Amino acid sequence: MQTEYAVVGASPPRTGLADKIRGEAVYTADLKQPDMLYARVLRSPHAHARVVQVHAGAALRLPGVHAVMTYQDVPQVRIDEDLLPLDPIVRYVGDEVAVVAAESEGLAEDALRLMRVDYEVRPAVFEAEAALQPDATPIHPQGNLVGGKALVVSRGDVTEGFTAANRIFEGTFRTQVHAPAGMETRAALAAWEGGELTVWKTSRAVHANDRQVLSRVLGIPEDRIRVICTNMGGGFGNKDESRLPVLTALLARQTGRPVRLEYSRAEEFIAGRNRQSSVNHLRLGVAQDGTPTAVEMRSIMNAGAYVSTGIRVTRRTGQGPLYLYTCPHARYEGITAYTNRSAGGSFRGLGAPLGHFALEVLIDQIADALDRDPLDYRLRFHVTQDGQPGERTTPLDALMPDEPAEGGVPFSSNGLHECLLAGAERIGWRERRKPTGMATGPIRRGIGLAMGTYKGGVGRDAEAEVCLTPAGRVIVRIGNVDVGQGSTTLLAQIAAETLRVPHDVVDMVMADTAHTPPAHITAGSSTTITSGAAVKLAAEDARRHLLDYAEAQGGDVVSMIMALPADIVGTGQVTSGSTDYIINTFMAHYAEVEVDMLSGRIRILRYVAAHDSGRIIHPRMAQNQVSGGVLQFLGIALREELFVDEPSGVTLNPSFLEHKFTSIVDFPNIEVLFPAGPDPLGPYGAKALGEPPVVPVFAAVANAVANASGVWLHEVPFTPQRVLRAIREQGRSVV
Repeated sequence: MQTEYAVVGASPPRTGLADKIRGEAVYTADLKQPDMLYARVLRSPHAHARVVQVHAGAALRLPGVHAVMTYQDVPQVRIDEDLLPLDPIVRYVGDEVAVVAAESEGLAEDALRLMRVDYEVRPAVFEAEAALQPDATPIHPQGNLVGGKALVVSRGDVTEGFTAANRIFEGTFRTQVHAPAGMETRAALAAWEGGELTVWKTSRAVHANDRQVLSRVLGIPEDRIRVICTNMGGGFGNKDESRLPVLTALLARQTGRPVRLEYSRAEEFIAGRNRQSSVNHLRLGVAQDGTPTAVEMRSIMNAGAYVSTGIRVTRRTGQGPLYLYTCPHARYEGITAYTNRSAGGSFRGLGAPLGHFALEVLIDQIADALDRDPLDYRLRFHVTQDGQPGERTTPLDALMPDEPAEGGVPFSSNGLHECLLAGAERIGWRERRKPTGMATGPIRRGIGLAMGTYKGGVGRDAEAEVCLTPAGRVIVRIGNVDVGQGSTTLLAQIAAETLRVPHDVVDMVMADTAHTPPAHITAGSSTTITSGAAVKLAAEDARRHLLDYAEAQGGDVVSMIMALPADIVGTGQVTSGSTDYIINTFMAHYAEVEVDMLSGRIRILRYVAAHDSGRIIHPRMAQNQVSGGVLQFLGIALREELFVDEPSGVTLNPSFLEHKFTSIVDFPNIEVLFPAGPDPLGPYGAKALGEPPVVPVFAAVANAVANASGVWLHEVPFTPQRVLRAIREQGRSVV
């Protein structure tokens, strides 16, 4: 499948890998400036309160302390729709009250201890359902229902669909709050030179987020702001969405000196954005032969104190239930609530793993009740290349959404069938899987599967510049951030393939607003399909100019590129998507587990992940992306959870010692398959890959546990306590 190309489909060494292995890669927290000050944050001890007065005199008198800022000292311009640089209302334990800048971190910490704050404490609420009650204390002036109404997306008429159903199945599924826990904590360094600002920070959107926000809040033009991300120590969609760059820039302006602010590990857990918890109630009607007639899900999402990307998390939760199985009638209602927990935000996959967990476990229960093999059920009823039945509602000249609800529109490609078959063959489904609940004894083994679909980054704008130099080098300039997924290498491959030059002559310039064109946020698995398309267009443009020059000089292209008298520059601009097709990725995951019926412990024995991500541009990195995503979410499936003491709102386990993570020794190698062919719309046939690996993990594990034990798990994480409780409640024998 890959042999028609020289560079695409190969696995050259990952750009920057050697520096990271040797410890020579530079991250934001490594940076220093002459006369740099160090900032620390004073955080609220209350879950909900009004700041009456901040007593900072003693801190300011401490030698080496240069500034203290409170809400009275910052612009009252919103960073986000519900987030000010500093606010007189604090909404969770750990919310920012003030910031201090001093000659050292130790002095800054001493200054925090000298500060006193008068608070007017208000009632707090920690659960979404309680926050939505009429008598709940408003956390924001507009109330606790984010957006003032539920998000409703539908196709057909679910009332009609349920009326036509022979049987109706339903269940309630819960997921926890958990932290991304990237190796690098958030950090920012700000320095002013005259009226020009430079900010170095952990970021996934130096153009589309940071520079725009800084310009708006500080009241200066974007062209006087430079934002740089040197390297990212694990993004996972989670390194923005905070006050960090704004507060750092304001302190630097006030003191007239560079200022660096870095989160501690505890602050990362408490004040970094975590995936919010959810309660998802799913109903599914089926005909006599199992054909889905209606699907309806209602999700209540706990957004925490500030919404950030909360609405998008909520919407993504409904993608699987709305679209994974062919069904004429579907409805999704998503409710997002403010609470006095730490703020939720983006995290790999957004809400997709939550909705797929509910859907794919209930599908297994339906197959079990109908005495159908879960694989055969999915092979018959999964959504096909044709998309859903019904009529198109998107205007004909508009891009199709990549989280569709409507029918009547086909996919650009759909390799779900191939993924199901390839994964089943690899794990030995037909030969090795036994009927659910048939195993006996205290230690039982079982195999489960789950499917998934994920959006493809449609509707984002990207620009790229490709420069051919007299030195024989190719310079690609694009404003995206490599958040750890390897886009620096992959985009270089696309440029090299288009120009028909070796990969190692391509130099990438990324994530610096001074030297790159505007770029979209690195989010939504959009880099390959959007930025990759822009790089391909820019390289094609540069090659056209080179061909014109070679023709004029009477030479061949290869010799001309090594003897140019001046740079040749090509540009490309693209808005990703299609007016005729839905661009989605698909996957099928298989897990084999061992369940100890006496202790409740689950062991993952084997895991197979089959993915349709179009043509694979860098096979080694693609395998690492899938296996890394699966391993990350196996840990979340089995044990990871942030706990809050509800009377006080204090986070109880904000450290690696107390927030129990799994390690590489806890799981087997992940077997990764790419059985599908190229997509006709993606650059070189590629589709999204970064986030899809996390989507089916919860459900695949839960279904394998059910196959082994006969116990259905409806709440993540699947701790031994929950397994034992389910065994008791569902009346299963342990011997």
